[in-house]
Amino acid sequence: MSEFRQKSIGKKNLVGSFAAIPHAVAVEVMAQSGLDFLCIDWEHAQISRGTIENMVRAADIHRVPVMVRVPGHQPEAIANALDSGAQGVLIPRISTAAQAQAAVKASRYPPMGERGVGPGRAAGYGYRIPEYLTEANARTVVAVQVETAEGLANIEEIAAVDGVDVIFVGPGDLSVSIDALGPKGAGKLDAAIHTIIGATIAHDKAAGIFCASPQPVGQWAAIGASFFILASDTMFLGAGAAANYAAARAELAPDGGPVTGLGVYSR
Repeated sequence: MSEFRQKSIGKKNLVGSFAAIPHAVAVEVMAQSGLDFLCIDWEHAQISRGTIENMVRAADIHRVPVMVRVPGHQPEAIANALDSGAQGVLIPRISTAAQAQAAVKASRYPPMGERGVGPGRAAGYGYRIPEYLTEANARTVVAVQVETAEGLANIEEIAAVDGVDVIFVGPGDLSVSIDALGPKGAGKLDAAIHTIIGATIAHDKAAGIFCASPQPVGQWAAIGASFFILASDTMFLGAGAAANYAAARAELAPDGGPVTGLGVYSR
């Protein structure tokens, strides 16, 4: 079993971030920041199949585990991500137990699943297939993202699916799906997240959640979450640039005069 999966299923507190900039340099910079892992965001970023493999290589140089959030439920996308050498996958929009079971089957080799054998990078381009087949099921983290009203309603059944390692809350899509967007819906969203995390812990799975900023990490850790994806490389880039620009403008107006610009970017 890989150290990454061992820590994930062992509910060790892990803090990673999304990698959305489709370039190895950005991955190397993020990998040197001290993060526990990176998650390449193939779902929402403009990242090609070949670029994913190069991004995984860049993280491997710095011995930082990488997982990939795939675009959907397609077994081919899951296999492609794992064949690139990623140590796990995050499958979005899981709303039923059947979808969670299909995600597990696509991520594991027989007899645990139905992943096809191929000569990809993970298997040494065909030179390490026997060795890779021996270790792949034990090293691969399978995380499913619950982010719909249907998924919330079915969370007990989803959490009971064998082979799922992490159940990950997507607060943004969940808030839209349950009509809890914005400050007025904060209480409703918090209750939904508590329900998802509670069911996950009750079924002895690791609970994860996206946090746009560091502040909510402690709040969710207090009720059992242990797998956190903090913001993204693009968010850190924007926030850092905006904060330093604002600081520079402040130096030009030491008397407390107006500071122009966007201010610190957050979302």
